[in-house]
Amino acid sequence: MAELQLKSRRFRAEREADWRRLETLLNRVEKGGARRLNRDELVEMPVLYRQALSSLSMARAISLDQGLIGYLESLCTRAYFFVYGTRARPLERLAGFFTDEWPRAVQALWRETVVSAALMALGAVGAYVLVARDPDWFYGFIPQALAGGRDPMATTAFLHDTLYQKLTGHEALGALAAFLFTHNSQIALFAFALGFALCLPTAGLMIFNGCMLGAFLALFAAHGLAFQATGWLMIHGVTELFAVTLAGAAGFSIGWAVAFPGQRTRVDAAADAGRRGALVMGGVVVMLFVAGLLEGFARQLIQNDLARLSIAAASALVWGLYFYLPRRARPT
Repeated sequence: MAELQLKSRRFRAEREADWRRLETLLNRVEKGGARRLNRDELVEMPVLYRQALSSLSMARAISLDQGLIGYLESLCTRAYFFVYGTRARPLERLAGFFTDEWPRAVQALWRETVVSAALMALGAVGAYVLVARDPDWFYGFIPQALAGGRDPMATTAFLHDTLYQKLTGHEALGALAAFLFTHNSQIALFAFALGFALCLPTAGLMIFNGCMLGAFLALFAAHGLAFQATGWLMIHGVTELFAVTLAGAAGFSIGWAVAFPGQRTRVDAAADAGRRGALVMGGVVVMLFVAGLLEGFARQLIQNDLARLSIAAASALVWGLYFYLPRRARPT
């Protein structure tokens, strides 16, 4: 027993300085993050971690006291999460998502975004022309429940009033915003989730969403309310339609990967596209939330057409710069 205690003290004396050094650095990191360490200390951490692992292995092999083994196990576990785990705190991860990860994921899908937007525009133009020539086409594009009386049978006065109907009470506005957010989120999620079926369902959703927009504008244009209806739609529509377009782009990326995996297996190709698409969809939910607020609150509270269109133009500028402004290359 005396010999074992002597061996334990000698073992600790030879290595304890390194353990304490590692513990000191970990305490600083856990209080203030990795930025609390300078460059030399960051390089030193993995070395100290490997030395602590070696000490733990030796301590177990020669059956040193359990208190020392427990201390080394705790120290190595803490160091592991710094060396190999997620080093950023939740707020840092969130900031990284909005400042870097989400915009880069959107930029990577620029081709799919162009296709998604083109299909939506094609549907809008096609429906606009059809409804302008024959108003009965309107019922083929707009569900009656969604129309809310805004159909070819409505009078100009009624349609005009719907553009400037002002809901009163925060509860009414909040309920409307919640409903619109849920509705738009479902469209976006379906466009993304159905992309694996070789892009076809996603393409159909993009075209149909455009058809609804075109039919709606054609109805109001027939009553001389095209300018007013555009402001009513676009105050939230810029953000909402952009979000749905990005959801469609994410769906197209998965469908394309499944159809043309290249040198990878279809599962691996779909998984890679899915990870990138998931980043895009995380931000799409945020965009739809913003659109829901604009639709449920700003559109009801702002009654001036130019103000509505100004907000729409500002939204387009902000989203365009945010996503497509060139960014510095990531360090390798």
